[in-house]
Amino acid sequence: MTTNNKTYFSKDTEDAIIQYVLETDQDLRNQIYKSRIDRAFNKLVENLIHKYKFYNYEVSYEDSKHEVISFLIEKLNKYKAEKGKAYSYFTVIGRNYLIAKNKSHYNNTKTKEELNVIDDTRDLLNEISNSEKQSELKDFVDLYVVYCDDNLSVMFNKLRDIQIANAVLELFRRRENIEEFNKKALYIMIREMTDSNTHDITKVVNILRKKYQELYLKYQKDFEFLETPC
Repeated sequence: MTTNNKTYFSKDTEDAIIQYVLETDQDLRNQIYKSRIDRAFNKLVENLIHKYKFYNYEVSYEDSKHEVISFLIEKLNKYKAEKGKAYSYFTVIGRNYLIAKNKSHYNNTKTKEELNVIDDTRDLLNEISNSEKQSELKDFVDLYVVYCDDNLSVMFNKLRDIQIANAVLELFRRRENIEEFNKKALYIMIREMTDSNTHDITKVVNILRKKYQELYLKYQKDFEFLETPC
């Protein structure tokens, strides 16, 4: 969504959601929701449905929208401010819910790749670069890079491996500016950045790929990988 579209989900909305979670009186919760959250949830779901073409032709648009809003309301209690902005959190779980409900309308290979955990036979570098072309995975890739940055010393024991992993993550950060994402070209770039051989690079990439698969599965379940230690 564009920055302009985010204005409906303001700081007051973020604060209201935190207040809602902390409030124990249900009547006060209802007041908070109706006056400060309801409009934002309505607009968020409308934008998700229209942007990603989540049209369920078996039910009306309004019924579909209210179903997703009800799901978000059910998840309000699970939101924790330390997980990140409420806007990002509810966008993710709302989008994932719509994907699950509309998967029968997504039969082409590209969409199936969005829904399934990445196969071990694929190349991580190419997989992520191709997935980046799909806006719905952009948030995950960004979070994955931050997560790995924070946990490199846990994931790798050797300085050389950490340097290689840093190079791989740097390419992910610069992915929008790299024109060609084929395996050979990326391996050459990493080798030039780290002066490492292909065997060492492959070993590090395999570890990053395994973590990517693990975190992506958890990411599809409410953003929870942010709290999971390596």
